[in-house]
Amino acid sequence: MKKIALLLLCALAVVGVQAQQLDPVKWKYTVKETSATEAELVFTATLDAGWHLYSQYTDPNGPLAIEFTFADSKDYERMGKVQEPKPHEEMDDIFNCIVKSFEGTVVFRQKVKRVSDKDFVVKGTLSYQLCNDGSCIAPEDRDFSFKVPGAKAEEKVAEEPVQAVAEDAAAADTIEAVAAPDGTENPVVMPVQEEQKQKSQSLLVVFLLAVGGGILTMFTPCVFPMIPMTVNFFVRGAENKRKGRRQAWFFGLSIVFLFAVLGAILAAFLGPEALYTLGTHWIPNLLFFIIFFVFALSFFGLFEIKMPEKWINSSDEQADKGGLLAPFFIALTTVLVSFSCTGPILGAALVGLTTSSTDRWVSLVTMLGFGIGFAAPFTLLAMFPQMLGNMKSGSWLNTVKIVFAFLELAFGLKFLQQADLYCNWGLLPRDTYLALWIVIFGLLGFYLLGKLRFKGDDEVKEIGTLRLFLAIADLAFVVWMIPGLWGAPLKGISGFLPPMESQSFNIEKIVVENMPAATGTVQVGKLPADRKYADKLHVPLGFEAFFDLDEAKAYARQHGKPVFIDFTGKTCANCREMEHYVWSDPEVKRLLNEEFVMCSLYADENTIELPENEWVTDEKGKILKTLGRKNLNFQKTEYNMNAQPYYVIVNADGKVLTNENYKYDRDVQKFVNWLNEGINNNKK
Repeated sequence: MKKIALLLLCALAVVGVQAQQLDPVKWKYTVKETSATEAELVFTATLDAGWHLYSQYTDPNGPLAIEFTFADSKDYERMGKVQEPKPHEEMDDIFNCIVKSFEGTVVFRQKVKRVSDKDFVVKGTLSYQLCNDGSCIAPEDRDFSFKVPGAKAEEKVAEEPVQAVAEDAAAADTIEAVAAPDGTENPVVMPVQEEQKQKSQSLLVVFLLAVGGGILTMFTPCVFPMIPMTVNFFVRGAENKRKGRRQAWFFGLSIVFLFAVLGAILAAFLGPEALYTLGTHWIPNLLFFIIFFVFALSFFGLFEIKMPEKWINSSDEQADKGGLLAPFFIALTTVLVSFSCTGPILGAALVGLTTSSTDRWVSLVTMLGFGIGFAAPFTLLAMFPQMLGNMKSGSWLNTVKIVFAFLELAFGLKFLQQADLYCNWGLLPRDTYLALWIVIFGLLGFYLLGKLRFKGDDEVKEIGTLRLFLAIADLAFVVWMIPGLWGAPLKGISGFLPPMESQSFNIEKIVVENMPAATGTVQVGKLPADRKYADKLHVPLGFEAFFDLDEAKAYARQHGKPVFIDFTGKTCANCREMEHYVWSDPEVKRLLNEEFVMCSLYADENTIELPENEWVTDEKGKILKTLGRKNLNFQKTEYNMNAQPYYVIVNADGKVLTNENYKYDRDVQKFVNWLNEGINNNKK
């Protein structure tokens, strides 16, 4: 086993050499004066999410422990060993020993006695190893230095040290001792109550944010279309209040269960990519389209979807007893369809499930909160028909069904175009998609005005105020969409539409290609024409990019610019929103075009097969042979993230130039500030 561990360390060392540009830890050095003659050197390490630092007292047969080396000096004396927080301990099957590690923010402390009465500097080096779920890094030794004030007379001790002593005294009862492998006792600073309090507060914040995220997901292109199907199901059961209320509650609880339990199991056994695949692959998207299309035809009255009589009778018996099978399957359908938008988000949250117990808690709390937030609006909508049931029934119920039929038909096209983009079929370019929406919503407007009638409708002799305003809003939406046939951006529905590059006729594109100077946009042909995949992949109009990171870094090295890495996807709705709302801003466009070398890495482009010499093997030993899987694996292993859009700024050597990478956020000024941070750091 020791030989295996040594071989593993060698392999990790190679990975570390290749990945040193990650720099997943930030160090801060501060001095706290605890008395007139004593001081405390504070080492604060802030680790990126998913990364681990190993204790000084980890088993010698395990990973490399952190080591503090102090330069000799006559100005001070060290008081004991470096103190560290209580580490997380778990049995590691590879090393066959207990591994002690830290994550998040870690504080190490070294007490010193100040001998000199003059200010002096404490110098030394740090050596350590960092690991995440996919790789390990053994950075070069890091130098540190502390500027320490000289010793003072007792009566001259400042107020600040007194406060520091008080703070330490308040936490004195929480200091524990951890035994080192040699049996000696090592002091470990462990403010238990404070840490538990902070952890509880952090988990509460995570939970509340997840709940909010689940609620907001209701308005995403993949989730909003489920409202008609859900409401229609509970409208039909509105005649029995007690049964309907029970079904509505069970429906909501089923959603929470599916997100919090089945989602976690799926990620733990199949990996977070399973959620990503479910949301992007053409097969589930085509299946969702068929479901929506069939429901739409049924709502229009072409046929009635009925279960076999035997099943119906059994279902009725269960309903009399409080049968809950139907709402559970409606909840299951809702959750599955929603993965087109929620899958990548949840996949990012679930990356931590296989790392440590803390990450598991965060991920599980995230899943639970998200499920509750996601289920709450649906549950309220499911209960709302109970009030409708008290109203006088009539043709209006059929009107609701027909309106939902139009919406099902329109929103179902979203999933067909997802499958179309994934497989490059070319069935639904942007202008064709828009033409279909214009016709569908146009017919809906005429229906609301009483110009169309379906089976079960009464003649519309007069139009109510609500119906009139709905018709006005619908037809105004139709008129607003028409310029999109010639290339208008239509930002409000950009997440629903195919990418602009699929548009067969685009006035702006013609102007840009023929009058680049007049429009102030980047000239097409600025980058090498023979760059990889440029004939198959595209970026938004007015931009040019590489689609291979090595090519982009080589070009950046020649021109002295940083690389803007855009992890994106053909089926990524949020990517299109970022491009339409943020990239289109004049200052953002100027910065991206003039100050950066852009590189778009498509994480779902699996129709492009890689040559054998470019195949990669993931952490599970699976050989990845397509461009999309290679890019997704790179994003996950290098940046511990598998959701798109995701933006990273690196220099020509691959070193990250910003404190944080950028996720989906349509705040233009925040994005500009982040770009400028990368530009400034590249000049240092």
